Amino acid sequence: MPDPIFETVVTTRSAAGVVHIAPMGVRYVGDEVVLMPFRPSTTLANIEAIGCAVLNLLTDVRVFAGCVTGRRDWPTVPLADFDGVRLASALGHVALRLRARQDDPQRPVLRMSRAGEATHAPFRGLNRAQAAVVEGAVLVSRLHMLPAEKIDDEMRYLQIAIDKTADTAELEAWGWLQEAIATHRGAARGVA
Repeated sequence: MPDPIFETVVTTRSAAGVVHIAPMGVRYVGDEVVLMPFRPSTTLANIEAIGCAVLNLLTDVRVFAGCVTGRRDWPTVPLADFDGVRLASALGHVALRLRARQDDPQRPVLRMSRAGEATHAPFRGLNRAQAAVVEGAVLVSRLHMLPAEKIDDEMRYLQIAIDKTADTAELEAWGWLQEAIATHRGAARGVA
């Protein structure tokens, strides 16, 4: 059975100090956190440049939806004892250092060691709308790869959780995802 994948948000900085925020599925293998960013990606370039990243654990799903719909300007907080930043909305974070790298033409495997971690707010649980937004964000990130019918079927099913359990944050994020799908389809049809 494969290791489970946990949806998180990774913050990195370039050698020039420019912050990049990206949703990313990660695996926990022993004490290591395994990242597999696609090539090319800003996350991969930043980790290769400075050798570290910050794993953000959060329930504000607007960050997931925002990042895949072009809204990447989220408040961050610098870490006092680490060359990185965390999201201000993170319930907790884990500072990561690159321990080992296995090259791959599409998705290198980055084995990261934990350099420190902290909890910033209590975790009260997830509602189904949060899970629906995260899954919707994954679909939007793959609009160029998946058939429109699959996107429509899955978004219709996810809409049930949105209708039953969403709060204002989830509704806002869901709206961004729906807008992104409509924009993508309009562009495919040549509609401005």
